[in-house]
Amino acid sequence: MANINIVILAGNLTRDPEMRYTPSGTAVTTLGLAINRRYRDSKTNEWREDVTFVDVDLFSRQAEIASQYLSKGRPVLIEGSLRLDQWEDRQTGQKRSKLKVIGNRMQFIGGRGDGGPGGGGGGGGGAARPPRREGGAPPRRGAPRDQPPPPQDQDGPPPEDVGQDLDIPEDDIPF
Repeated sequence: MANINIVILAGNLTRDPEMRYTPSGTAVTTLGLAINRRYRDSKTNEWREDVTFVDVDLFSRQAEIASQYLSKGRPVLIEGSLRLDQWEDRQTGQKRSKLKVIGNRMQFIGGRGDGGPGGGGGGGGGAARPPRREGGAPPRRGAPRDQPPPPQDQDGPPPEDVGQDLDIPEDDIPF
C-alpha cells in the first residue's frame, strides 16, 4: 500500500511571517495560518464556526517571497505535507510534539487589497484575479484566446512582423 502525505490549506495569516536562516544559509519562514470551518449545529440549528490554527514552514525562495509580500490577515493557499516535530522540554523534561505543515507550494489568494486587518499591505505579488469575459465568467485555463485588441494608434505606421526575419527550422518548433 502506498503512503500519501499531501495537505492543501487555504486560510488567513494569524501573524506576520517570521524569516530566519539555517547555518547553511537556507531561508526558512514560519507562517501561522487560521482555517475557518462553518457548519450548522444539528441540535440548535444555528450556524457555528470552528477555527483550526496551523504552523507552516516554507524554505528557500518561497520563504523569502512569503516574508516579503505576506502580512497578518492576508489570505494564502498552501500545498505541502505533514511533519511531526518532537523534542524534550528543557524546563520540565517532558516529551513534547507538534504537528506542522512543510509547504511545497504557496499561492497568494485575492488581489492586493484583500485580507483582514493588517492584510493587503504586502505591496503586491499576489495572484491577480483574471479579467472577466462577456457574461461575467472568468476565462478558463487552456481556453483559446479571444481576438487581439485593436491597435492603439490607428494613424501610426503598421506594426512590424516580428517573426519575419527568424530562420528557425520547422523541426525545432515545439507545436
